[in-house]
Amino acid sequence: MDTGLLILRLMAGLLIAGHGVQKVSFRLGGNGVAGGTEEFRHDGFRGGRITALAAGGSQLGAGLFLAAGLFTPAAAMAAMGVMTVASTVKWHNGLWVQNDGYEYPMVLVVVSAVLSLTGPGRWSVDHLLGVTPWPLWVCVAAVVIGPVSGLLTRAVLHRPAPSGRRTPHAQAAD
Repeated sequence: MDTGLLILRLMAGLLIAGHGVQKVSFRLGGNGVAGGTEEFRHDGFRGGRITALAAGGSQLGAGLFLAAGLFTPAAAMAAMGVMTVASTVKWHNGLWVQNDGYEYPMVLVVVSAVLSLTGPGRWSVDHLLGVTPWPLWVCVAAVVIGPVSGLLTRAVLHRPAPSGRRTPHAQAAD
């Protein structure tokens, strides 16, 4: 079981961290902070550079902490928050990733929730620090607060589309 949790943590955590790197740098195919800022503006978010830096920093930190198994419930909570926002951006495209849907961010939300609930395993920094197992209420709180914080972020920072603007999904339905 510990080997499986290690592989799951490394894969999900490093992928989430990679998304963060892309938002704030030119590494891993990213377009720097200016590109991350434009991505958020294009997706209808206010806040510009601050939003891009906060999202990129959250993804980078949450991903690295998840990969290391360090403060796992908190890392999972942050990862679930930013990936819930990503899911809401892609919601109008439907589920499947080949249509730019929310399938992939949703998988990362679920994997993060699972890691919060199962714990990081024996091969983790949490285990080395002796803080595992985390109390169940902490893990459950992380699973609830993560997605709720993402939805609140969306509600606060997202601007409604102008009334004449139609989403690609709605246009395809015509």
